[in-house]
Amino acid sequence: MSTAPRSDRMESSQPWYKEPWPWFIMAGPIIAIIGCVITIVLAFQNYADQDLNDGGVKRGLVVTKSASETSNKNE
Repeated sequence: MSTAPRSDRMESSQPWYKEPWPWFIMAGPIIAIIGCVITIVLAFQNYADQDLNDGGVKRGLVVTKSASETSNKNE
């Protein structure tokens, strides 16, 4: 057992935010969240609304040509 009085042991401990290990453990998830936010912002800025100049129709991720346009080109 320790011979130091209990009050001495309590005073020598630091608050959690002054210890390096909690910050080291939290660094990974914090960096991942920042990277995710940056990726989402760049995706919306660069690829949000792209116009279709070929006369196609975009439904979700599928781009199709309308039936009337394809029949007009064949004639």
